[in-house]
Amino acid sequence: MSQELQSELTTYKEFQSNYAKELGDKWTDSYGVVIPGTFGKILSTSNFKSRYFIPILKQLGLDHITFHDLRHTHATLLLSQKINPKIVQERLGHSTITLILDTYSHLVPDIQKEAVKALDNLGI
Repeated sequence: MSQELQSELTTYKEFQSNYAKELGDKWTDSYGVVIPGTFGKILSTSNFKSRYFIPILKQLGLDHITFHDLRHTHATLLLSQKINPKIVQERLGHSTITLILDTYSHLVPDIQKEAVKALDNLGI
């Protein structure tokens, strides 16, 4: 997690704690939930999408993008920066690396060449 994101989440957590205190008994503590509903309960996927995700995308002029597109972009950007596919698999929460390698293999076509270069550089 980047330092910037960590700082933003810490600030949001403080806001959330203060908001929960204001609501008192009306607040339901859903431990570990980063973005709960108005009264602390777990926010449904469709509610998150309609209340937060779509309005933000519209503000940015990106309302044609889906949540799945963001996951795909995340994986693509990481792999294009030569991040190990195993790390990408873990970040996306896939149970195996197979899907990552099958879906994004076109992004890492030079792996064989890089492996040969690495061995050549060892001077063995």
